[in-house]
Amino acid sequence: MSRLGGASGGRSGGAGAGGKGASGRRRKPATAGVAGWVSARRAALAPLLVRARPLLERARPLARRLRPAYPRPGRDDWRRWIPSWRQWLGASLYGFLATLAFVACAYAVTDIPDDLNSFAKQQDNVYYWSDGSKMARTGWVSRQEMPLEKVPKPVQGAILSAENASFYSDPGVSPSGFLRAMKAAVTGGETQGGSTITQQYVKNAYLNQDRTLSRKFTEILLAVKLDRAKSKQQILQDYLNTSWFGRGTYGIQRASQAYYGKDVSQLNASEGAFLASLLKGAALYDPAISKENRARAVDRWNWILDRMVETGNLSAAERATYTKFPEPQERAVASDATGQAGYLVELAKAYAIKSGHIKDSDFDLGGYQIYTTFDKARMDALTAAVQKTQKDFDAERRPTTDTFAKIGAASVAPDGRLLAVYGGPDYLKQGFNESNATTIPVGTAFTPFVYATALDDGVLRTRGKPRTTISPASRYDGNDQVTVQTPDGPYWDRSGKVVKGRNDGGKSWGQVTLRQAVADSVNTPMLQLGLDVGLDRVDGLAQRAGLLGPSLGPQVPVFALGENSTPSAIRMAGAYETFAAGGMHTEPYSVRAITRNGTALPVVPPKPARAMSATAARSVTEALRDAVTDGSAKAVDKVRPGVAGKTGTTASNTAGWFVASTGQESTAVVVYRMSLTDLIPLPLTGLGGDPQGTPGSDRAVKLWAEYTKAVN
Repeated sequence: MSRLGGASGGRSGGAGAGGKGASGRRRKPATAGVAGWVSARRAALAPLLVRARPLLERARPLARRLRPAYPRPGRDDWRRWIPSWRQWLGASLYGFLATLAFVACAYAVTDIPDDLNSFAKQQDNVYYWSDGSKMARTGWVSRQEMPLEKVPKPVQGAILSAENASFYSDPGVSPSGFLRAMKAAVTGGETQGGSTITQQYVKNAYLNQDRTLSRKFTEILLAVKLDRAKSKQQILQDYLNTSWFGRGTYGIQRASQAYYGKDVSQLNASEGAFLASLLKGAALYDPAISKENRARAVDRWNWILDRMVETGNLSAAERATYTKFPEPQERAVASDATGQAGYLVELAKAYAIKSGHIKDSDFDLGGYQIYTTFDKARMDALTAAVQKTQKDFDAERRPTTDTFAKIGAASVAPDGRLLAVYGGPDYLKQGFNESNATTIPVGTAFTPFVYATALDDGVLRTRGKPRTTISPASRYDGNDQVTVQTPDGPYWDRSGKVVKGRNDGGKSWGQVTLRQAVADSVNTPMLQLGLDVGLDRVDGLAQRAGLLGPSLGPQVPVFALGENSTPSAIRMAGAYETFAAGGMHTEPYSVRAITRNGTALPVVPPKPARAMSATAARSVTEALRDAVTDGSAKAVDKVRPGVAGKTGTTASNTAGWFVASTGQESTAVVVYRMSLTDLIPLPLTGLGGDPQGTPGSDRAVKLWAEYTKAVN
């Protein structure tokens, strides 16, 4: 313990302030080094202080005079509390310097936002018919960006004269303009806006419309900074593309179309002067709103034209020619995706995004002009034909037969252009597109693909015999209730029953050629032919002809009769066009060109590809012509000579099809009944008051005839 105690005592003795160390000397305090350093600095600065002392002595009286002694000495009454003029001057000087420092700091820390307000970059997408006329517009705002060089100089001059004549020389803000605006507000005079174009753009693009000092201060700082960061031309272009002009339009391009029905590049100075007046308040200057508005618009228009002469943006001689107010056109209801146009827009948008390699998010920002393949005259004719057919449907009188009756139709040109579709009653009421639906069995309209596969392959896997060559003249058993055979014997279904073919109406045709079986829609030969040629081969050819794999059913015998396949009307029309085109298939497409604010995007139309031999396609076409002249579709023979078409029915009569090709197009029509809530097919028996036994395809044939008579 003594060892521990001695060690402890020695350590504590050395630690005490002013204690002695092992040598017995007193330790130097820790502050000694600091004091020495201060003394050394003082000695070094002493000569400088000596030299500065006379200057300080001379400045001391001035400091006393500027020193804000308060309350004022030498005053005993209330005046001692009133600052002297020197104090007022000093306080003002300090306040000015403080404000200047604050503004400088605020300017330094204020950055131009990376993102514009959502509406400032949002544009609309415009869709056009095949002839270039406007079809529909979609988007939250009506706006399309336009390069400044496409805005005529006089129109630019009108905007500058009305809003900011010193735009190209000011630093982004204009104190004089602000003062003039204040004076005008007091006196009621007419003048330019108090904010510069740069400030207005900053407010529109980056800020909100609140009228607060903080927002105005931020606006001024951003305007100065933006003026240094961007060219004047770019600022003016952005301003013209984001300003509100009324009638639901942002930007001068859409304003020009809304008020004068033409592109901004076609405007003159007079029309530009009117559009410039709208920047002061579209609700006050649109003549279509009221007589008072028109009077204000005329006065403002005259003032802007005179102002253009003052600012050198218009000659006096040209000003003299503008004596009549350029009346804008009447307000038009914005064209949007309603009625049939909605279905067209849906198809074109999907194709534009895919073919133009456009992201959904970019497309939704707008600015695209989509030039479609849709023919307006054909659309009108197809819609009229459908509506005429639908007049016979009455769900109130015949709820058990006419409820949920629906029609889909599509027309495709030989080169794949989608010419017309009927998608439903109205896109806003029913978004489900019946022309593009894959829920309706195609029925016997599918049998030409079985026939084409057999002809294209050229040989059959016959029962117990060597492979034989097939031709249109090859004969099959066309009787009703014929047992379906495989190379190993009868075909048994999963329930253990032998599969037998059934003809419409139970009719037995005896031995028929394959060409006749297609033309007269005899089911039993086609059912057997499917198994003989191979259902996998039929599936492959159908897909090469344009039908989509997911819409084709399982490869069981009824596959040959289309009972379990549900291709859309669009795809059926395109596939039948393959027969008419000599076996060359071109994918249906709905967009021929895309631009974004005038810049073309690469859109390559589909190229034709060989789906079957020309010989097979020609033989199928001949059989389809027989169907029109002497077979199941002879009702349309007088409508258009040379038509090649085929009806399509299902075993339960839940759908009636007619698909036919002319020299100009192939058109598919389907009539069916189905509740869109549960997608359960319903029979067409008795539809529209038709007699018992009337096939549903009769309605499709008549509708096709009405449409074809109108367009050919």
